[in-house]
Amino acid sequence: MIGLSSRENQILETLRNGEKNSVSELSHELGVSVVTIRADLKSMEEKGVIVRTRGGAIPAFHPEMMDRIGSRTPEKERIAKAAADLVKDGDKIMITNGTTSALVGRYLLGRRDVQIVTNSTLLLPYARVNPNLNITFVGGEFRPSAEALVGPEAIHRIDQFHVSMTITGTDGVTSEHGLTTHLVESAEIVRKMCEQAETRVLVVDSSKFGKKGFVKILPLEAIDIIITDTGLDQQTAESIEKLGIEVHRV
Repeated sequence: MIGLSSRENQILETLRNGEKNSVSELSHELGVSVVTIRADLKSMEEKGVIVRTRGGAIPAFHPEMMDRIGSRTPEKERIAKAAADLVKDGDKIMITNGTTSALVGRYLLGRRDVQIVTNSTLLLPYARVNPNLNITFVGGEFRPSAEALVGPEAIHRIDQFHVSMTITGTDGVTSEHGLTTHLVESAEIVRKMCEQAETRVLVVDSSKFGKKGFVKILPLEAIDIIITDTGLDQQTAESIEKLGIEVHRV
């Protein structure tokens, strides 16, 4: 996670697993002093990634979100970097909630005058460390399990903007059902953000292909570019390309 030291990331991963959360347990697990652990936890609390408890700490994120943040990280990093490479200085874009799409913010460091409209609170750390990013958060109701702002207020706010590109993720992709998700309100946000964009980019790791979520978002043909990892087989990639969609396996 951006802004955390290597040891702080280790602490967050240990807390995510839920096995050890006291200062003494973390000290033993990481092989450092109790004083050092307390200093690390103080720093992490100030960064907003943990909540201190009596004698220890817990992650500041919903358990479902912690599981998503910790899964298939190398693939998500490559996908997010490739998506960020599509963004140029001065671009105006939208980024939907999701662990892969939010990572795009990390790789926009160095871009100038990029305007982002988003409903993802996971982009907050990148807004803090990169003054060249102008980020508009759409408002609405907060959903901890998705780190997302949703609802009528968010939809109304999104409707005020027109952008060159929307970068979105999804919980599942099939040729028959298109893009799907587990949260109705997230589907509404993605549809609206894609409607406001000239180009629609799907960032999704290969494990999501063939899976079907509870709610349909969009047909596959509504997407212009798919960026995924090399785990997607060539045959599936070619069948998607026949729909006129660019497929990048990174």
